[in-house]
Amino acid sequence: MRLVLPRLYVILDSALLTIPVQECAQELADAGVRLLQYRSKTAPARELLSSSRSLSSQLIPRGISFFVNDRPDVAVLAGAAGVHVGQDDLEVEQARVLMGTEKWVGVSTHNIDQFRAAAATSADYIAVGPVFATSSKANPDPVIGTEFIQRVRDLTDKPIVAIGGITLENAASVVLAGADCVAVISDILRSPDRGARAKQYLETLGATKHTATARE
Repeated sequence: MRLVLPRLYVILDSALLTIPVQECAQELADAGVRLLQYRSKTAPARELLSSSRSLSSQLIPRGISFFVNDRPDVAVLAGAAGVHVGQDDLEVEQARVLMGTEKWVGVSTHNIDQFRAAAATSADYIAVGPVFATSSKANPDPVIGTEFIQRVRDLTDKPIVAIGGITLENAASVVLAGADCVAVISDILRSPDRGARAKQYLETLGATKHTATARE
């Protein structure tokens, strides 16, 4: 069954957080965000698992889908809803072995060859980016633009998640280009009022009409 995503996907990047991750997750959940991912590129495995378990127990009972970045083993142990893997992480089918069929696997792609390869896997959604210039990664891949989304939309019926440089001002254009969902990092995490900013996205994208946990 096809995964149905909400329009807004917030990534809790530990490098950008100025408050405890659980506190930030609470603010966003209270604002109506229903899909969150925890990303920490530097945390030791034990610390990553501890934080992920805490977030999972905090979010899953509220009907919020919680993903762990990079680490399917941590995602399973933490009781997360899914894992998101990149091009340098475990391959989708390797992650699937650990996650099973009841959990979700998302994958990042940055060019047409990677997208075609991802479409042929059991990935539940495919992320594409960076759509716009981004500052959330030290060595970002080349910008693909909204034209790329239009190009790949007909290649799969899997949900497409757009990421990279998404702001409130350009988010709607990404959805109009064919993305099912926009992943936001800096524009929300660096906002002086993260909850209010998230609500602006939800209003703009109409995300409250979608559900993070339903499958068609």
